[in-house]
Order: sequence, then structure tokens, then C-alpha cells
Amino acid sequence: MSAPPIVIAGAGQAGLEAAAALREAGYNGPLSLIGAEPHAPYERPPLSKQFLASDADAGPDVVALRGADYYQKQSIDLQSGVAVRGIDRKRRTALLSSGERLRYSKLILATGSTPRRLNVPGAGNPDVMVLRSLDDAAALRGRLAAAYLRVVVIGAGFIGLEVAAAARAAGHDVTLVEALDRVIARAVSAPVSQYLADLHRDRGVRILFERRVEAIDAYRGGALRTVRLAGGEVIPADLVVVGIGVTPDTALAQDAGLEVADGIVVDEYLRTSDPDIHAIGDCARFPSPHADGAVRLESVQNAVDQARCVAEYITRGAAQAAPYAAVPWFWSDQYTDKLQIAGITTGHDRVEIVGDPAEHSFSVYCFAGQHLLGVESVNRPVDHIRGRRQLAQLPARAARTPEIRAA
Repeated sequence: MSAPPIVIAGAGQAGLEAAAALREAGYNGPLSLIGAEPHAPYERPPLSKQFLASDADAGPDVVALRGADYYQKQSIDLQSGVAVRGIDRKRRTALLSSGERLRYSKLILATGSTPRRLNVPGAGNPDVMVLRSLDDAAALRGRLAAAYLRVVVIGAGFIGLEVAAAARAAGHDVTLVEALDRVIARAVSAPVSQYLADLHRDRGVRILFERRVEAIDAYRGGALRTVRLAGGEVIPADLVVVGIGVTPDTALAQDAGLEVADGIVVDEYLRTSDPDIHAIGDCARFPSPHADGAVRLESVQNAVDQARCVAEYITRGAAQAAPYAAVPWFWSDQYTDKLQIAGITTGHDRVEIVGDPAEHSFSVYCFAGQHLLGVESVNRPVDHIRGRRQLAQLPARAARTPEIRAA
């Protein structure tokens, strides 16, 4: 006898992994994976890394998460270019943009996030770009194929720094504009921020801290001319890339009456305020033993592990399933350097450094008092793996200082 149907809204990394994990766990019922983008599920991290540097003719296949025949073999009803537009919780149906209504026993929201837009005059110019989707990346890659551009990147987070690195590697003039006083200020420690800023400056990137964009000006024909900063400073620009963060896509959940607060609020089993609806990935705000209170994380690890957690809960039930408690980890490639982060280091009050930044190989252990919060490693993968293991063994944000051993 076939199991009741499951619908997954969102066909990014989290949505696909949920579908795959359900099949791997033995779920044999109807399974629909609904994605608004016209492409089959693909990896996002390479979009700001390898994909930008790849051949201009490289298509979606280079970042595809599964082969074209996977969905048919696994009996997954993948609908690309179709969005879930509404949820009827009483009737347990999802309304699609195609007009179809899908019945569900469980609904998984994997709606992801959308890039924040710059709200200043001139921000709607076609040469002001963001990088979130495959189409965004293909368009930006096409622009970076030009012989020489004056590129202004607004925002020195992970995306901003990775785009700056790609633009410099392509031979362009790059200026990075950041509102805060250091790069990736909300996510990494001061030593790692300093290292990354120095790395980019050494490669020729001009970095302007504590600057706010006031307007983007264009010539009469529409081509970009300058980025104007508060206080009157002007930066010549042929291309602007905005990387000022993302916002969780919660509209569907909010319209359905689910609890929303900087993400779709879920419990330790990733259940929303409706127990038949789960939320995972970028859109979910969840309780984590590795943070003080609820958090929302944007990473491949979080998407994959939450998808597996939900699949286990659905197929095994709360009595046998484990609550979500995975150690968060992240990575970023910039030029030839790799930054890896284990844990959530925000809120630390002291650090210990192993290795030497001058040698381009070091790790920063971040503590709150005697409690290890996380490990940030540059070109020291052994420290990263060890840090993940250490954090997995610690109780929630409270443990004695573990021994730090150099790799």
C-alpha cells in the first residue's frame, strides 16, 4: 500500500535533499518537488566561485545536483518553473502557479531566501546586478568576460568577497564598499577579517569601510557612470554587484498563517506551528544547541542535514527520530585560499590562534569565557575537521575548554 503524498515547496539544495532522503529512508508514496526556477536543482556555492571562472559556454549541467534521469528513477515528480502559490491547511492542499492543486499529508517548505536589493536612486540600472540564482551567475559571468571593467562590489560578506576575487582574477579593477568596519563582520572573528582584507588588498582590491551608498549615476544613454557615496565621494563604475545579504522567503508561510519571525519558526524537529508542515534550509528559524536561542543559517550543511532530519522524522516518527542538533559548518574559497568555519562564533569574547596568518595557514579558536563556540580555519583543513568533532561532543554552549592541538 502506497504511503500518503508529500509535497516539497522549493527545489534548491534543501528541497532536493529532502526528496532524496525520503526515498533513501524507504518512503514509497507520491513525492512532488516544486521549484520556481526553470532549472533542475543545482548547487549554489559554485555560482560565486568556480562557475564565475568557468567557460562562458558552460551550462546548468556543471552545477546540477543530480543527473537528468535521477528524478524519473526515484519516482520524484519534479516540476521546474512552477511555484507553490498558496496552502490550504484545512484541506491539506498546495496550490501551484500552474493552477494544479496537490494534496499532501506532509508539506516541506524549502523556499530559501532572496537577495536584498539596494534601495537608492539608480539601483534599477541593468548594470547593477545581484548574485543568487544560476541565471544571475550566468549573466554576471558574461559581463566579467569583458576585456576591462571598473567593478564596484557593495557589501563585504561572503558573496561580495568571492565576487571581488573572481573579478580581480579576470583582470578587472575592483572597489569593495562596506558599511561596517571590517569584512564579514557579522560572521567571523577580527583576525580572520583582517587576513581576508589584507588578502584582497594584496591582490589589488580597493576596500572602503564605513561607507554608505547614496546613489548610482548613469550617462544619458543608460551606461553606468559612478557610484556616489554619502559625503560626496564618487567611484567610477562600469558594473556594480550588490551583495548585502538575503532575506528568508516566508511569504507562503505567512499567507498560510504560520508563525514567522526572520524566517519560518520551527521546533527541534523542524515542525512549523502546523505539525504537518516542516520548514528547512535558509527559510527556517530553528533552536540550535550551538547558539543562544533560535537561529537561521544559510549553508549547504544546514540545508542537507535539516533535510535528512525531516526525512527521518516523517518516516520514523518523533519517538525514534532525533531532534536537529548538527554542528554548523561553512566554507568560502577566495583566490587560492580556503576559509572553513565550524560552529557559530558570534558572541565570542576571546580568541586563541594556532598557526601563523603570515604563512597563510592558521586557525582561530573562538571562546565565550571557557566555552568553545567555534573554529575558523584558513588553509588548515585538519583543524576544521577536529573542531567539528570537538563541537559535536560538547553540550549546548557549555563545556570546559577542550585541548587545542596544532595540526
